Amino acid sequence: MSALATELEALIRTEGPLPVDRFMALALGHPRHGYYMTRDPLGAAGDFVTAPEISQVFGELIGVWAAAAWEALGRPERVNLVELGPGRGTLMADMLRAAQALPAFRAALSVHLVETSPVLTARQQETLASVGVSCAWHRDLAAVPAGPAILVANEFLDALPIRQFVMTPQGWRERVVGLVDGALAFGLARDPVPLEVIPAALRAAPAGAVVEICPAYRPLAATLAGREAPLAALFVDYGHARSAHGETLQAVRGHRFADPLTAPGEADLTAHVDFEAFAAASTGAGLAAGEPVTQRALLFALGLRERAERLAEVRPGAFETIRAGVERLIDPAPAGMGSLFKAIPVASSPPLLRRLPT
Repeated sequence: MSALATELEALIRTEGPLPVDRFMALALGHPRHGYYMTRDPLGAAGDFVTAPEISQVFGELIGVWAAAAWEALGRPERVNLVELGPGRGTLMADMLRAAQALPAFRAALSVHLVETSPVLTARQQETLASVGVSCAWHRDLAAVPAGPAILVANEFLDALPIRQFVMTPQGWRERVVGLVDGALAFGLARDPVPLEVIPAALRAAPAGAVVEICPAYRPLAATLAGREAPLAALFVDYGHARSAHGETLQAVRGHRFADPLTAPGEADLTAHVDFEAFAAASTGAGLAAGEPVTQRALLFALGLRERAERLAEVRPGAFETIRAGVERLIDPAPAGMGSLFKAIPVASSPPLLRRLPT
């Protein structure tokens, strides 16, 4: 039993079953036992890998997007380059390397990384120590200084806590984490869920259908919309372009799927991003949101073929490694990264959104 499981059991005995979003928030962010608070989860020795760790081409092309966003912003003399959930700092390092091709853009950058994990913050500081650009760290997006901003977030939205609702013969009920025979177990709250909590398009459903919503989309969008200066943002994550029924909560440990309740705090917990809901939250906050495109389409639009060919010329001995990494990023299979992963641009105004590359 994990240390966090012991605390959760005591909490449930005192306060009653926990909604899934609260369970997920504690499993990932508990100050002493939360998954992200205690480890570097990335890489072969960790639990999962992300696109920047698979190939430098990914980060370099996101850097191309950021440079184009700077142009769309009118080439401001100073601009905040912000990353949410920066992992090991690999994506930012690759973006800054790509920025060397446009010296005026690189000179304008003020880099800000939003990270809550002390372990990952230390790793990011190591990675970015020699990039030649001043970097600042913040625990909250609201702490990033005012000014024009370009924001990127790769595999950030999927870690935001979700609520789950199940259609029963008596109507919608919220899924909760309680205790059965002294062990953590999923169950259903006794009280019915007000119908307005369920998205209108998903209310009519057969018994057993599951709906997931992410309450954190709205405050995130509100924070972005609350910035006074122009903003161009790009979110890349795995998920579905349109809201739909279905359960996607998953735990990963040692590069394998795991039971979310077996050892909370010891496995990564995520859920597929509902890009339609995130876009609605963004527009509801006063932002402009584009249509999601597949990661494959985004990378090709940003010059994937040319960048991969150039990299292979410079590093001919690494051709097979480069090819394998790129193919993984653009794999068009339904569960492949090129198809399952999508990108959505968000901007402070519709005219700026139209100028962003996607």
